Amino acid sequence: MTTSFAFETTRSVLCEVGASARIGEIMAGRGCRAVAFVTDAMILKLGLADAALAGLEAAGIDVWVFSDVVADPPEAMIVGAIEEARRRGIDGVVSIGGGSSLDTAKLIAVLTPSDQSIADVYGVGLVRGERLPLLLAPTTAGTGSEVTPISIVTTGTAEKKGVVAPQLLPDWALLDAELTVGLPAAVTAATGIDAMVHAIEAYTSKLRKNVVSDCLAREALRLLGGNIRAACFDPGNRQARSDMLLGSMLAGMAFANAPVAAVHALAYPLGGHFHVPHGLSNALVLPQVLAFNMPEAAPLYAELGPIAFPELAGEPETARAEGLVEGFAALARELGMKTRLSEVGVSHNNLPMLAEDAMKQTRLLVNNPREMTYDAALDIYAAAL
Repeated sequence: MTTSFAFETTRSVLCEVGASARIGEIMAGRGCRAVAFVTDAMILKLGLADAALAGLEAAGIDVWVFSDVVADPPEAMIVGAIEEARRRGIDGVVSIGGGSSLDTAKLIAVLTPSDQSIADVYGVGLVRGERLPLLLAPTTAGTGSEVTPISIVTTGTAEKKGVVAPQLLPDWALLDAELTVGLPAAVTAATGIDAMVHAIEAYTSKLRKNVVSDCLAREALRLLGGNIRAACFDPGNRQARSDMLLGSMLAGMAFANAPVAAVHALAYPLGGHFHVPHGLSNALVLPQVLAFNMPEAAPLYAELGPIAFPELAGEPETARAEGLVEGFAALARELGMKTRLSEVGVSHNNLPMLAEDAMKQTRLLVNNPREMTYDAALDIYAAAL
């Protein structure tokens, strides 16, 4: 681990049950008068945006509700939203939703006042200038997008591309457990596993692992592992929901600075080609990637094993490391998740295509503790089939 590092995160965090009702006063405090409210149709239907929208109205802010966000946000949708935001003179952006909504909101905030196109900013550090005021409130405890400088876009070829720049970090991350209470158990499970993957991959990240990201990753894994069952099986449990949101945010802070690796690289093609939700995509390849990384990462996995699964405490190092892999496979089954690629429509014939696409994720693969090859990716997909 290097002792020389940089660490960046979201400017302000508000963690409070019912806090979404305060969004209007927060945005008015920044002088916003015409806000883009980015979400999806289901969030509106469930009424999760009602308190925020009422607060914005009470603050005298004109609101344009953009609710066309879909999973794995396509480039064309984002470009259309940016053009409409410019036409309306938007001067601030708010998002309540899952990772797709938050990622879309970041790009609207960055590109609305810019002369750059979305194609200009794919990659790392290519965004110029400043963005509009931005507040993000997640409705899932999973992506950590509210504290990451990253947006993931699905291009016309079903390939996923990332925009990574400090301007994508919002002014406020708002954690309101009320926004996650109605989340179905399947979504709670998949997004919770996603957040746990963020913590694990940050802790084992090859190039930028540091003491701050390590502290955040360990606490994130403790909160997530200790509450995911209660959040799934007792969906009205607001304390468990709040702890899951906090764990997800801490994991997001960790991986924003010590980036994720091969689990995500192999998960992205599953979303792009088979429209598998991101959290489930991660869960489907997680045990196999952890097993592949074991020769290089076993000591670190042994440190994390008892944090995620306390029953491993006191076991020898090898048992703790292997227990982390076995524990996640068992947890997915316990939570009723799909556990095989064949269950989401993947066949043996698709594996070369998936492996080829995974190897394009060089931004992520350089962080993996063990070098990933095409043949290894192919073997991992085959083992997960």
